[in-house]
Amino acid sequence: MKPQLMAIAANQRGLVTRAQARDAGCRGPELRGLTAVGGSWIVVRRGVYVERDTWTALTELDRWKLRDRAALLTGRRRVELSHDSAARLHALPLVRLRSELTHVTRADVQGCRTEHGIKHHRGALPTSGRVTLEGLPATGLARTALDVAREHGLATGLVACDAALRLGLRPAHLTHELGAMAHWPGTVAAREAALLADPRAENAAESLARLLVLELGIGQPEPQFALLLHDRIVWCDLRVGNHVFEFDGRIKYVGRADGGVAVRPPEEVVWAEKDRERLICAEGLGMSRIIWSDFFGSARDRAVRRLRAEYAATAARFGDRLPAHLAEFSARHTFDRVPGATRAP
Repeated sequence: MKPQLMAIAANQRGLVTRAQARDAGCRGPELRGLTAVGGSWIVVRRGVYVERDTWTALTELDRWKLRDRAALLTGRRRVELSHDSAARLHALPLVRLRSELTHVTRADVQGCRTEHGIKHHRGALPTSGRVTLEGLPATGLARTALDVAREHGLATGLVACDAALRLGLRPAHLTHELGAMAHWPGTVAAREAALLADPRAENAAESLARLLVLELGIGQPEPQFALLLHDRIVWCDLRVGNHVFEFDGRIKYVGRADGGVAVRPPEEVVWAEKDRERLICAEGLGMSRIIWSDFFGSARDRAVRRLRAEYAATAARFGDRLPAHLAEFSARHTFDRVPGATRAP
Protein backbone atom coordinates (compact mmCIF):
# COMPACT_ATOMS: atom_id res chain seq x y z
CA MET A 1 0.00 0.00 0.00
CA LYS A 2 1.28 3.45 -0.89
CA PRO A 3 2.63 5.38 2.11
CA GLN A 4 0.07 8.17 1.66
CA LEU A 5 -2.73 5.60 1.95
CA MET A 6 -1.41 3.95 5.10
CA ALA A 7 -2.55 6.71 7.46
CA ILE A 8 -6.00 6.74 5.85
CA ALA A 9 -6.28 2.97 6.19
CA ALA A 10 -5.17 3.12 9.81
CA ASN A 11 -8.06 5.48 10.61
CA GLN A 12 -10.54 3.26 8.77
CA ARG A 13 -9.62 -0.12 10.26
CA GLY A 14 -7.60 -0.99 7.16
CA LEU A 15 -10.13 0.18 4.57
CA VAL A 16 -9.51 2.54 1.65
CA THR A 17 -11.97 3.71 -0.96
CA ARG A 18 -11.46 3.89 -4.70
CA ALA A 19 -11.53 7.69 -4.53
CA GLN A 20 -8.87 7.72 -1.82
CA ALA A 21 -6.69 5.31 -3.80
CA ARG A 22 -6.97 7.48 -6.91
CA ASP A 23 -6.12 10.61 -4.92
CA ALA A 24 -2.98 8.78 -3.78
CA GLY A 25 -1.98 8.12 -7.39
CA CYS A 26 -3.43 4.65 -8.05
CA ARG A 27 -4.73 4.58 -11.62
CA GLY A 28 -7.10 2.16 -13.32
CA PRO A 29 -4.63 -0.53 -14.44
CA GLU A 30 -2.91 -0.57 -11.06
CA LEU A 31 -6.22 -0.79 -9.18
CA ARG A 32 -7.39 -3.61 -11.43
CA GLY A 33 -4.18 -5.50 -10.71
CA LEU A 34 -4.41 -4.96 -6.97
CA THR A 35 -8.03 -6.18 -6.81
CA ALA A 36 -7.74 -9.06 -9.29
CA VAL A 37 -8.16 -12.66 -8.17
CA GLY A 38 -5.18 -13.36 -5.95
CA GLY A 39 -4.24 -9.68 -5.88
CA SER A 40 -2.90 -7.78 -2.88
CA TRP A 41 -6.28 -6.19 -2.09
CA ILE A 42 -9.66 -7.69 -1.23
CA VAL A 43 -12.81 -5.97 -2.46
CA VAL A 44 -14.89 -5.62 0.71
CA ARG A 45 -17.69 -4.05 -1.27
CA ARG A 46 -17.78 -2.12 -4.52
CA GLY A 47 -15.29 0.72 -4.27
CA VAL A 48 -13.85 -0.24 -0.86
CA TYR A 49 -10.73 -2.34 -0.35
CA VAL A 50 -8.54 -3.86 2.34
CA GLU A 51 -5.16 -5.56 2.10
CA ARG A 52 -5.42 -9.31 1.67
CA ASP A 53 -3.14 -10.05 4.63
CA THR A 54 -5.34 -7.94 6.90
CA TRP A 55 -8.52 -9.65 5.68
CA THR A 56 -7.07 -13.14 6.04
CA ALA A 57 -6.15 -12.52 9.68
CA LEU A 58 -9.68 -11.42 10.64
CA THR A 59 -12.36 -13.55 12.27
CA GLU A 60 -15.70 -13.88 10.49
CA LEU A 61 -17.22 -11.42 12.98
CA ASP A 62 -14.53 -8.83 12.28
CA ARG A 63 -14.98 -9.32 8.55
CA TRP A 64 -18.66 -8.49 8.93
CA LYS A 65 -17.77 -5.41 10.98
CA LEU A 66 -15.50 -4.34 8.14
CA ARG A 67 -18.31 -4.84 5.61
CA ASP A 68 -20.60 -2.71 7.79
CA ARG A 69 -17.95 0.02 8.04
CA ALA A 70 -17.39 -0.12 4.28
CA ALA A 71 -21.11 0.47 3.69
CA LEU A 72 -20.91 3.74 5.61
CA LEU A 73 -17.78 4.84 3.75
CA THR A 74 -19.55 4.70 0.40
CA GLY A 75 -22.95 6.00 1.48
CA ARG A 76 -23.96 9.59 0.79
CA ARG A 77 -26.96 9.71 3.13
CA ARG A 78 -27.13 10.11 6.88
CA VAL A 79 -27.63 6.67 8.39
CA GLU A 80 -27.03 4.65 11.53
CA LEU A 81 -25.97 1.03 11.72
CA SER A 82 -28.87 -0.96 13.14
CA HIS A 83 -30.25 -4.48 13.55
CA ASP A 84 -27.51 -7.10 12.93
CA SER A 85 -24.83 -4.49 12.18
CA ALA A 86 -25.44 -2.67 15.46
CA ALA A 87 -25.64 -6.01 17.28
CA ARG A 88 -22.13 -6.85 16.09
CA LEU A 89 -20.86 -3.57 17.56
CA HIS A 90 -22.70 -4.16 20.85
CA ALA A 91 -21.22 -7.71 21.01
CA LEU A 92 -24.68 -9.31 20.96
CA PRO A 93 -24.63 -12.93 19.74
CA LEU A 94 -26.44 -13.55 16.46
CA VAL A 95 -27.81 -17.04 15.80
CA ARG A 96 -30.32 -18.51 13.34
CA LEU A 97 -30.21 -15.48 11.03
CA ARG A 98 -32.67 -15.53 8.15
CA SER A 99 -30.06 -13.78 6.01
CA GLU A 100 -26.70 -12.10 6.61
CA LEU A 101 -26.69 -8.46 5.57
CA THR A 102 -25.49 -5.04 6.57
CA HIS A 103 -28.38 -3.09 8.12
CA VAL A 104 -28.80 0.68 8.29
CA THR A 105 -31.61 2.92 9.51
CA ARG A 106 -32.26 6.15 7.65
CA ALA A 107 -35.00 8.76 7.54
CA ASP A 108 -35.42 9.08 3.77
CA VAL A 109 -36.50 5.60 2.71
CA GLN A 110 -40.05 4.28 2.32
CA GLY A 111 -40.49 0.98 4.11
CA CYS A 112 -37.50 -1.38 3.81
CA ARG A 113 -35.43 -2.37 0.84
CA THR A 114 -32.26 -4.34 0.20
CA GLU A 115 -29.64 -3.16 -2.28
CA HIS A 116 -26.14 -4.54 -2.86
CA GLY A 117 -26.03 -6.42 0.44
CA ILE A 118 -27.41 -3.54 2.53
CA LYS A 119 -30.90 -3.56 4.03
CA HIS A 120 -32.26 -0.06 4.49
CA HIS A 121 -34.83 0.51 7.27
CA ARG A 122 -36.94 3.59 7.72
CA GLY A 123 -36.55 5.46 11.01
CA ALA A 124 -36.15 8.91 12.48
CA LEU A 125 -32.55 10.00 13.03
CA PRO A 126 -30.97 10.07 15.47
CA THR A 127 -32.75 7.02 16.86
CA SER A 128 -33.61 6.68 20.52
CA GLY A 129 -30.51 5.91 22.58
CA ARG A 130 -28.16 6.33 19.63
CA VAL A 131 -24.53 5.54 20.47
CA THR A 132 -21.15 5.70 18.79
CA LEU A 133 -19.28 2.39 18.84
CA GLU A 134 -15.85 1.86 17.30
CA GLY A 135 -16.30 5.29 15.78
CA LEU A 136 -19.56 4.38 14.02
CA PRO A 137 -23.12 5.66 14.67
CA ALA A 138 -25.39 2.86 15.84
CA THR A 139 -28.74 2.27 17.45
CA GLY A 140 -28.75 1.85 21.24
CA LEU A 141 -28.58 -1.49 23.00
CA ALA A 142 -32.31 -1.89 23.74
CA ARG A 143 -33.40 -0.81 20.27
CA THR A 144 -30.82 -3.09 18.66
CA ALA A 145 -31.86 -6.22 20.58
CA LEU A 146 -35.52 -5.64 19.74
CA ASP A 147 -34.72 -4.90 16.09
CA VAL A 148 -32.91 -8.24 15.88
CA ALA A 149 -36.05 -9.94 17.22
CA ARG A 150 -38.24 -8.10 14.70
CA GLU A 151 -35.94 -9.04 11.84
CA HIS A 152 -35.24 -12.69 12.64
CA GLY A 153 -37.93 -13.92 15.02
CA LEU A 154 -38.28 -14.98 18.64
CA ALA A 155 -35.34 -17.40 19.01
CA THR A 156 -32.76 -15.00 17.58
CA GLY A 157 -34.35 -12.10 19.43
CA LEU A 158 -34.36 -13.86 22.79
CA VAL A 159 -30.66 -14.63 22.45
CA ALA A 160 -30.02 -10.93 21.76
CA CYS A 161 -32.29 -9.68 24.56
CA ASP A 162 -30.78 -12.08 27.13
CA ALA A 163 -27.31 -10.87 26.15
CA ALA A 164 -28.38 -7.23 26.37
CA LEU A 165 -29.55 -7.78 29.96
CA ARG A 166 -26.25 -9.49 30.79
CA LEU A 167 -24.52 -6.34 29.55
CA GLY A 168 -26.42 -4.28 32.13
CA LEU A 169 -29.58 -3.28 30.29
CA ARG A 170 -32.71 -3.24 32.46
CA PRO A 171 -36.00 -4.88 31.42
CA ALA A 172 -37.62 -1.44 31.72
CA HIS A 173 -35.38 -0.20 28.89
CA LEU A 174 -36.77 -2.90 26.60
CA THR A 175 -40.33 -2.05 27.65
CA HIS A 176 -39.75 1.65 27.01
CA GLU A 177 -38.29 1.00 23.55
CA LEU A 178 -41.22 -1.26 22.68
CA GLY A 179 -43.54 1.68 23.21
CA ALA A 180 -42.28 3.26 19.99
CA MET A 181 -42.73 0.05 18.00
CA ALA A 182 -46.48 -0.45 18.36
CA HIS A 183 -47.21 -0.88 14.66
CA TRP A 184 -43.80 -1.86 13.30
CA PRO A 185 -43.23 -5.14 11.44
CA GLY A 186 -42.17 -8.01 13.69
CA THR A 187 -43.22 -6.33 16.94
CA VAL A 188 -44.98 -9.48 18.20
CA ALA A 189 -41.68 -11.39 18.25
CA ALA A 190 -39.89 -8.42 19.83
CA ARG A 191 -42.50 -8.12 22.58
CA GLU A 192 -42.33 -11.82 23.37
CA ALA A 193 -38.50 -11.77 23.43
CA ALA A 194 -38.56 -8.82 25.84
CA LEU A 195 -41.08 -10.58 28.08
CA LEU A 196 -39.00 -13.77 28.25
CA ALA A 197 -35.57 -12.12 28.47
CA ASP A 198 -33.46 -13.19 31.45
CA PRO A 199 -29.82 -12.23 32.18
CA ARG A 200 -29.18 -15.57 33.88
CA ALA A 201 -28.82 -17.30 30.51
CA GLU A 202 -25.04 -17.34 30.21
CA ASN A 203 -24.85 -17.81 26.44
CA ALA A 204 -26.89 -18.27 23.29
CA ALA A 205 -27.25 -22.03 23.81
CA GLU A 206 -28.84 -21.55 27.22
CA SER A 207 -31.30 -19.04 25.74
CA LEU A 208 -32.29 -21.51 23.01
CA ALA A 209 -32.51 -24.33 25.56
CA ARG A 210 -34.92 -22.24 27.63
CA LEU A 211 -37.19 -21.84 24.62
CA LEU A 212 -37.02 -25.58 23.99
CA VAL A 213 -37.99 -26.37 27.59
CA LEU A 214 -40.85 -23.85 27.44
CA GLU A 215 -42.13 -25.76 24.41
CA LEU A 216 -42.57 -28.86 26.58
CA GLY A 217 -45.49 -27.22 28.36
CA ILE A 218 -44.33 -28.36 31.82
CA GLY A 219 -43.91 -24.93 33.42
CA GLN A 220 -41.60 -21.94 33.58
CA PRO A 221 -37.92 -23.01 33.66
CA GLU A 222 -35.63 -21.45 36.27
CA PRO A 223 -32.20 -20.53 34.83
CA GLN A 224 -29.05 -21.05 36.88
CA PHE A 225 -30.57 -23.29 39.52
CA ALA A 226 -28.07 -23.34 42.41
CA LEU A 227 -27.23 -26.42 44.49
CA LEU A 228 -24.79 -27.07 47.32
CA LEU A 229 -22.83 -30.24 46.60
CA HIS A 230 -20.14 -31.31 49.08
CA ASP A 231 -19.46 -27.74 50.29
CA ARG A 232 -19.34 -26.26 46.79
CA ILE A 233 -22.05 -24.48 44.84
CA VAL A 234 -22.93 -25.67 41.34
CA TRP A 235 -25.40 -24.12 38.93
CA CYS A 236 -27.63 -26.13 36.62
CA ASP A 237 -28.63 -24.47 33.36
CA LEU A 238 -32.41 -24.89 33.81
CA ARG A 239 -34.87 -26.46 36.25
CA VAL A 240 -38.57 -27.25 36.22
CA GLY A 241 -40.00 -29.03 39.25
CA ASN A 242 -37.47 -31.67 40.33
CA HIS A 243 -35.87 -31.96 36.89
CA VAL A 244 -32.82 -30.10 35.60
CA PHE A 245 -31.80 -29.55 32.00
CA GLU A 246 -28.14 -29.15 31.03
CA PHE A 247 -26.76 -27.99 27.70
CA ASP A 248 -23.64 -29.81 26.51
CA GLY A 249 -21.43 -28.02 24.01
CA ARG A 250 -18.30 -29.48 22.48
CA ILE A 251 -16.34 -26.37 23.42
CA LYS A 252 -16.03 -27.47 27.06
CA TYR A 253 -14.32 -30.69 26.01
CA VAL A 254 -11.85 -28.98 23.64
CA GLY A 255 -8.57 -27.53 24.90
CA ARG A 256 -7.87 -23.80 24.76
CA ALA A 257 -5.12 -24.30 22.22
CA ASP A 258 -7.74 -25.66 19.82
CA GLY A 259 -10.34 -22.96 20.46
CA GLY A 260 -12.16 -24.56 23.38
CA VAL A 261 -12.29 -23.79 27.11
CA ALA A 262 -11.06 -27.04 28.64
CA VAL A 263 -7.96 -26.85 30.82
CA ARG A 264 -7.87 -30.61 31.39
CA PRO A 265 -7.80 -33.64 29.06
CA PRO A 266 -11.23 -34.52 27.61
CA GLU A 267 -11.51 -37.74 29.60
CA GLU A 268 -11.06 -35.80 32.85
CA VAL A 269 -13.71 -33.28 31.81
CA VAL A 270 -16.16 -36.07 30.97
CA TRP A 271 -15.46 -37.85 34.25
CA ALA A 272 -16.01 -34.63 36.21
CA GLU A 273 -19.32 -34.11 34.38
CA LYS A 274 -20.43 -37.64 35.25
CA ASP A 275 -19.50 -37.15 38.90
CA ARG A 276 -21.37 -33.83 38.96
CA GLU A 277 -24.46 -35.47 37.44
CA ARG A 278 -24.31 -38.26 40.01
CA LEU A 279 -24.25 -35.77 42.89
CA ILE A 280 -27.07 -33.68 41.44
CA CYS A 281 -29.30 -36.70 40.96
CA ALA A 282 -28.52 -37.81 44.53
CA GLU A 283 -30.40 -34.69 45.70
CA GLY A 284 -33.65 -36.20 44.38
CA LEU A 285 -33.50 -34.59 40.94
CA GLY A 286 -33.73 -35.96 37.43
CA MET A 287 -31.57 -34.67 34.58
CA SER A 288 -31.80 -34.24 30.82
CA ARG A 289 -28.98 -33.40 28.42
CA ILE A 290 -29.46 -31.05 25.46
CA ILE A 291 -27.05 -30.59 22.56
CA TRP A 292 -26.96 -27.96 19.80
CA SER A 293 -28.58 -30.14 17.13
CA ASP A 294 -31.64 -30.62 19.37
CA PHE A 295 -32.69 -27.06 18.52
CA PHE A 296 -33.28 -27.57 14.80
CA GLY A 297 -35.52 -29.38 12.32
CA SER A 298 -36.76 -32.91 12.94
CA ALA A 299 -34.20 -33.33 15.74
CA ARG A 300 -36.14 -30.69 17.69
CA ASP A 301 -39.33 -32.76 17.50
CA ARG A 302 -37.47 -35.81 18.75
CA ALA A 303 -35.88 -33.77 21.54
CA VAL A 304 -39.27 -32.48 22.68
CA ARG A 305 -40.63 -36.01 22.93
CA ARG A 306 -37.54 -37.26 24.75
CA LEU A 307 -37.42 -34.38 27.23
CA ARG A 308 -41.11 -34.69 28.04
CA ALA A 309 -40.68 -38.39 28.73
CA GLU A 310 -37.63 -37.80 30.93
CA TYR A 311 -39.44 -35.07 32.86
CA ALA A 312 -42.47 -37.31 33.32
CA ALA A 313 -40.25 -40.10 34.71
CA THR A 314 -38.74 -37.68 37.23
CA ALA A 315 -42.18 -36.36 38.25
CA ALA A 316 -43.44 -39.93 38.77
CA ARG A 317 -40.46 -40.73 40.96
CA PHE A 318 -39.91 -37.51 42.93
CA GLY A 319 -43.06 -35.45 42.37
CA ASP A 320 -43.16 -32.03 40.70
CA ARG A 321 -42.67 -29.80 43.76
CA LEU A 322 -39.11 -28.83 44.65
CA PRO A 323 -38.22 -29.44 48.32
CA ALA A 324 -38.26 -26.22 50.34
CA HIS A 325 -34.59 -26.36 51.34
CA LEU A 326 -33.47 -26.65 47.71
CA ALA A 327 -35.79 -23.83 46.61
CA GLU A 328 -34.57 -21.53 49.38
CA PHE A 329 -30.90 -22.17 48.65
CA SER A 330 -31.29 -21.53 44.94
CA ALA A 331 -33.26 -18.34 45.57
CA ARG A 332 -30.30 -16.99 47.57
CA HIS A 333 -27.69 -17.86 44.96
CA THR A 334 -29.29 -18.02 41.52
CA PHE A 335 -28.09 -14.49 40.59
CA ASP A 336 -24.56 -14.93 41.96
CA ARG A 337 -23.06 -15.33 38.49
CA VAL A 338 -24.92 -12.39 36.92
CA PRO A 339 -22.76 -9.23 37.25
CA GLY A 340 -24.76 -6.33 38.63
CA ALA A 341 -27.99 -8.31 38.97
CA THR A 342 -30.24 -7.97 41.98
CA ARG A 343 -30.12 -11.06 44.13
CA ALA A 344 -33.16 -12.60 45.75
CA PRO A 345 -33.40 -11.81 49.49
